[in-house]
Amino acid sequence: MIIGVSGTRKSAAILQLKKVLQAAGYSSIAAEKTSKEKFILDLAGEDINAFGSISSANGHDFLGEMLGQPIFSGKDEDDYKQISIIADEFNLFIGTNNMEFISLLGVLWDYNGSYKNRIKSGKSVEIQNPTVSILGGNTSTGFAQAFPPEILGQGFFSRLILIYAEPTGRKITFPRSPSKGETNDIANQLRSIKSGSRGKAELTSGAESLLDKIYKSGIGVDDYRFESYNSRRLTHLLKLCLIVSASKGATIITEQHIIIANTVLSHTEHLMPKALGEFGKAKHSDISHKIVQIIEAAAPTGLMLKDLWPHVAQDLDSIPELAKLLQNLLAAGKIQNVHGFGFLPQKKLLIEHSSDTVDYSLLTEEERNTI
Repeated sequence: MIIGVSGTRKSAAILQLKKVLQAAGYSSIAAEKTSKEKFILDLAGEDINAFGSISSANGHDFLGEMLGQPIFSGKDEDDYKQISIIADEFNLFIGTNNMEFISLLGVLWDYNGSYKNRIKSGKSVEIQNPTVSILGGNTSTGFAQAFPPEILGQGFFSRLILIYAEPTGRKITFPRSPSKGETNDIANQLRSIKSGSRGKAELTSGAESLLDKIYKSGIGVDDYRFESYNSRRLTHLLKLCLIVSASKGATIITEQHIIIANTVLSHTEHLMPKALGEFGKAKHSDISHKIVQIIEAAAPTGLMLKDLWPHVAQDLDSIPELAKLLQNLLAAGKIQNVHGFGFLPQKKLLIEHSSDTVDYSLLTEEERNTI
């Protein structure tokens, strides 16, 4: 999930990817707004006809014929039913605090085998090896609106990688859209990956040893809210290793593939608490997050107490209340107070990694400046 303040062009990035996937021939994309029941039917490849009964993609009516029997989505046990959720406004897709739908996505994410579900019409849908992927866009405030704090300990949250979209401060009046040729080049590469990177991926002996070292090192997100995520970090790393090796047309994962994947993941994890803001924390956490954002937006110029008050006067009862929140943010290491300059952002130092597990020279200068 790409998370950032409005104007960081999250939607532009997500919709561009959707366009490229469609150009490559991928069409299993979920509706931009749906219900849990309709999502299950879309994943199964079924639909509800005008009479409220379930039909397959070719329009065959199962009413009366199925007599309560499950609808089988696959022809054999090797079949996979896949769907991608690509939602630049993720809250429009998932709704607000829709825990039933959220829990379903968490279950389906790594499901292996035949998944059965009885929908409201009374029919049972059976989906062979459901395969769900998600790319969503949100703001920290929107994330808090979509999910209750209880999600922090649930399976869905542990499966999310939060990509923080750091504002760059650059203003481009007329951004250039990718040309048709550039889009086709990437689409052709995706087709090549689909046709060439097939079968079970293998690991070299060196790659196995490196993964074992990374796993046992206990690397993860240094924030108690990501405890459930840290327990699944190896799974995330393995999926990234598959992506890196496939992008290079390989079916054997090498040490270099692992270093690239672990570098990307480590850099992303460093910014994940920032993406989450103050979600799941104490009273006034939303105001505290707003204060941090205001201070970061003003950098490198520092802000005094009197500069901050107009921004939060409608949220707080008094200036002493603001002063208390600033003291708490200082104690938490979220901001710093520089004499003569006022309050400035406090960059969190990147956790040191072994030089043989990450290579930060792979990052762009802009990416390195965020750590």
